[in-house]
Amino acid sequence: MTENDFVFKKVATTLKDGQFTWKAPSNIALVKYWGKKENQIPANPSISLTLDACATTTTLSYRKRESGGSGFSFELFFEGKQKDSFKPKIQTFFERVETYLPFLRSYDFKIETSNSFPHSSGIASSASGMAALALCLMSMEKQMNPAIEDTYFNKKASFLARLGSGSACRSIAGSLVQWGGTDVVESSSNLFGIDYPYDVHADFKTYHDTILLVHKGQKTVSSSVGHNLMHNHPFAENRFVQAHHNLEKLKGILVSGDLDAFMGLVESEALTLHAMMLSSNPYFILMKPQTLEIINRIWDFRNRTKTPICFTLDAGANVHVLYPEKVKEIAIQFIKDELIAYCENGHYICDKVGAGAKRLR
Repeated sequence: MTENDFVFKKVATTLKDGQFTWKAPSNIALVKYWGKKENQIPANPSISLTLDACATTTTLSYRKRESGGSGFSFELFFEGKQKDSFKPKIQTFFERVETYLPFLRSYDFKIETSNSFPHSSGIASSASGMAALALCLMSMEKQMNPAIEDTYFNKKASFLARLGSGSACRSIAGSLVQWGGTDVVESSSNLFGIDYPYDVHADFKTYHDTILLVHKGQKTVSSSVGHNLMHNHPFAENRFVQAHHNLEKLKGILVSGDLDAFMGLVESEALTLHAMMLSSNPYFILMKPQTLEIINRIWDFRNRTKTPICFTLDAGANVHVLYPEKVKEIAIQFIKDELIAYCENGHYICDKVGAGAKRLR
């Protein structure tokens, strides 16, 4: 599919007023994407686990404008309070998607959004937030054009979400989502995420992710800045090749259920992501001393007990502790005994693999 496939098709039906509510999950990448081209195109493919508990719920209310004004008209409320600081990002998003949703200037919108996790928890909500908003807008389009099929609905929602936040395209559907064109995965695309199309071992269908909140404050360097620093990065091209190779390796691992190989690849990807930050110009560090302590504790525990527990990192200091359902009790006890001490105020979130976004009304 190309961008032209997502251009809005004129329909006779218009909407006067109404609202839609969607709940969209966050996700955690196993093979990371770091670096992007124009129009939110990824420099390399990625694959992520869709989470379940960490999610954003967004209600989009709309009313047809009677007259006046040519710009976008919207109010934004976060957890019940007006949040004007979020408006520039929504403005940019509307500008990017207007070609595909030309009705945007015809309505006054009220966007009410909230997270199931604390806003200050250090978990990026841009993926879940933009996914939820894109789904609400697609619900408007589907009401105008009921002939839209579910497959197209999800692809266009993912396509739109990507234009708001790259990783948001992986928060629409599926428990395991791949994004980025590659010969390794059939039907993969740079334009949207797809439900991973191959067999996956039962262990990976019930994986758990306990998120250790090492640092809740704002990052010193944003992900957008970090992505841009890949343009002249001395190791960028080798990193992009590595991501393709790791995606190919993961394909076999996901079928076989080889947990040792899975842990090795996922941890290597996490550390490579941060190695790219350390070797950027200017260079920067998002990990904290506690992050490294947790990693070393996980390695020591795994060596001592042979428990299949590992970590991954996003672009921040927090640690995602991954483990299969069959060792859940052992893993949770280890986390409580040895890792919580390194979390800010002892805070952590227990999550697991989810099934994608849901329409609530």
